[in-house]
Amino acid sequence: MTSESLPTFKYHPDPIATGSVVVSDNECVCCKQARGYIYTGPVYSEDEHADDICPWCIADNSAHANLGAEFIDPVGVGGYGEWEEVSAPIYEEVASRTPGFTGWQQEKWFTCCADAAGFLGRAGYKELLAMGAGAIEAIRVESQLEGAEWEEYLKGLKKDGEPTAYLFRCLHCQKIGGYSDFS
Repeated sequence: MTSESLPTFKYHPDPIATGSVVVSDNECVCCKQARGYIYTGPVYSEDEHADDICPWCIADNSAHANLGAEFIDPVGVGGYGEWEEVSAPIYEEVASRTPGFTGWQQEKWFTCCADAAGFLGRAGYKELLAMGAGAIEAIRVESQLEGAEWEEYLKGLKKDGEPTAYLFRCLHCQKIGGYSDFS
């Protein structure tokens, strides 16, 4: 195992806290090294990959170049047209060189200020309250629920259950955005 520092990801600032990267003795299928950490999120490629790609091969584009791996559907960046469009290099960086995350449905990546936002992680009712009114409002708007129906849904959100909220922060204006889903 290596003592290297984890690579940094502009759009996923703390992949250990979000659970997308974990401590592991697994060898990376791409670089053939056991570097002490492994990616645990979704991988979209011709071959199946589960817990066998290291964060370094994501960061330097080796996993994409050598395995054809993407870590979020590129059209999910911007929420399939729900949020702002971004330039092709941003779509590529999020899809190919940024750890993704696991959702109940197809994952989406919040965009704002002509850029992808930083993924903060999954959130339930307690986490949304702690994040404040902006986080709560982002999920309310996205859910399209109002009144008592919204209040019931909000109180039922679970960080490690369902429904779950997924929160992001704009790298420019600091706006909180995101969405929620369930199976």
